[in-house]
Amino acid sequence: MNFLAHIYLSGEHEAITIGNFIADGIRGKHYTKYPINLQKGILLHRQIDTFTDAHPTVRLSTKKLHKNYSHYSGVIVDILYDHFLAKNWHRYSNVPLELYIERFYDSLEDHYELLPARIQKMMPYMIADNWLLSYAKIEGIQKVLNGMNRRTKNISGMNHATNELKEFYTEFEREFTSFFEELRDFSQQKLLEIERKFE
Repeated sequence: MNFLAHIYLSGEHEAITIGNFIADGIRGKHYTKYPINLQKGILLHRQIDTFTDAHPTVRLSTKKLHKNYSHYSGVIVDILYDHFLAKNWHRYSNVPLELYIERFYDSLEDHYELLPARIQKMMPYMIADNWLLSYAKIEGIQKVLNGMNRRTKNISGMNHATNELKEFYTEFEREFTSFFEELRDFSQQKLLEIERKFE
């Protein structure tokens, strides 16, 4: 899953949310250097990624992309799924998306000292261009994919994946909706298990 889903799946726990958000850049046992609640978020992130990567519904989505994008298909699906989460946000939260995102950005700034250097560098651009809110529109997803393609030195061709998004839009949305219900339940359960381990 991509940024918005990881943030959402952390529940109402501010520090756990930050840990979940920064987890991609933290390898192996390095997570133990962080405060306890950030550690919980990092571990939750890893569980979410493992569950997502192995899920048959997610594989249905990646299969539509594999011919054109090979091993980048999973990354693209993560981004497309964030689109459907943002677009259908009202189904998942009583807090309007704009307000939810503003609160998250405030939280990032409050925890700035704890963020890895890569996130500190990225954060001003993320907030200025309001990446998370932009996911709700295909134009926003296009910008994200353009940026990802540049980071692969234009090898991935990910900037073209909005073509498949439009072509298979209904199927992708149906797959996301089905999968995300399971992922929410899984994440809540895993978070409880992680919390118990730290007691």
